[in-house]
Amino acid sequence: MKQVSKLPLTSECHHWTRLGEVPWDLQKYWQQRYTIFPYYNEGIYMTEAAWYGVTPEPVANQIARELGSIISSSKTIIIDLFAGVGANAISLALAKAEDDSPRWEKVIAVELDAATLACAQHNASLHGVADDIVWVLGDSFKYLETLLKSPNELDDALKADVASTALFASPPWGGPGYRTDEIFDLTTMEPYNLAKLHEAYRTMDHALYLPRTSDLRQIAKLAPNGSKIEVVQYCVEGASKAMVTYIPAAEAEDTHMET
Repeated sequence: MKQVSKLPLTSECHHWTRLGEVPWDLQKYWQQRYTIFPYYNEGIYMTEAAWYGVTPEPVANQIARELGSIISSSKTIIIDLFAGVGANAISLALAKAEDDSPRWEKVIAVELDAATLACAQHNASLHGVADDIVWVLGDSFKYLETLLKSPNELDDALKADVASTALFASPPWGGPGYRTDEIFDLTTMEPYNLAKLHEAYRTMDHALYLPRTSDLRQIAKLAPNGSKIEVVQYCVEGASKAMVTYIPAAEAEDTHMET
């Protein structure tokens, strides 16, 4: 697995300027484009799938600020495991510490889909941080497993001191169907349920971006022995959009979560 340089935008990457260009099932999202990306008109590009799961920029900025303070200052590397079109990675790269220095010495962004990653790199360039992010095209679970178990197999740019690294994950939620559930059962989230995510991330401090109606009882079970989990609801224009759970690393003796 290697760091990727700038990927070209493809026919799967879109910057729609008129409603008539937008597929009917995405039109309501496109009409909220300035809420998602206030500088959309500067040339933000998206894939069709990205409209369903992109973090609105104001939310991404707030998460980046709070993540930087909730996570110990000893953590100086952050890995965005589902980079998408870049909203969270961009905000993390822009995040500042109290002394106005960059909060993170290294930001690594992993994305499985090449067209989506091309959009992320392009969008990051509009914000002036494309060169401040290490871009990885590939499966984030495989990347993390390699980092933890066989780091010498990675390019130098992709290596990270695990003790100094925290994780951020905004996984797909399985499409918009989660909106209909009063309490969302995280064991049914697709393609990666809560158990799979936590099992992969549990040995490191991590934050999970989850549906706003996620079952808090399921989340509470993730707390390592003697620790608490912080859960924050993030709103846009008075409406909750999602929650983020901030989960400390588990000790080696902690039991695994049941699937």
